[in-house]
Amino acid sequence: MMLRYLDLDTYIVKKNNISLLLKLPTVKDTWLLNCTEGSQFNFFNQNFKINNLSKIIIPNLHISSISGLLGLLSTLNLIGRIKPLHIYAPIGIKYYLDLGKKYSKTNFNYMLYIHILNTGLIINQYSCRVYALGHNANYEFFIVQSEQYGTFYLDKAKSIYLLPGPLYGKLKKGSIFLFPDGFVLDGSDFTSTSILGCQVCCLLSLFYKPQFLTAVQKSRLILFR
Repeated sequence: MMLRYLDLDTYIVKKNNISLLLKLPTVKDTWLLNCTEGSQFNFFNQNFKINNLSKIIIPNLHISSISGLLGLLSTLNLIGRIKPLHIYAPIGIKYYLDLGKKYSKTNFNYMLYIHILNTGLIINQYSCRVYALGHNANYEFFIVQSEQYGTFYLDKAKSIYLLPGPLYGKLKKGSIFLFPDGFVLDGSDFTSTSILGCQVCCLLSLFYKPQFLTAVQKSRLILFR
């Protein structure tokens, strides 16, 4: 299953052996949440390049969450991957990978970075932040994507003799300037349409206190049941 541009409201997944592809709008990188058996086929089904995978996020060490991990890592090795890969998972994932490589007598030709999950901020990249929350040996995730400012029309700014400098940055953020002679300089006239930010919560249980559900009511939800 793919989560394109984090664009959904509430999605209830009726089984926990499912993987989600997270594709951010401004970069080529793809992130994988949960690595079930056959996760790599999601890339082919969505016409994504598997080598663009940069992060794998695993909520727990249950077999349903890691059954496809060694196969996916081996596939990346077979296609000649050389750039590093980051894995975010609970403690113990390193031992699982070491035993898997020892049993299969396989080594990877790319760097594999293991990040042990803890409650708090785990990823802050590409204007996207991912927070983890530990809950009964599982981790749940809150994905916050900041607003992406539109492209600044440099030629248009130069056409009215605006000199490069801090003013460009202010206009790109949509600031409005009123000059003493009444002339108005509106930042929206110099940038393309911005991409709104959003919040996505990936939860593993429907049994939450009302206070918690109230706190996330403005977020888009993925509920695993």
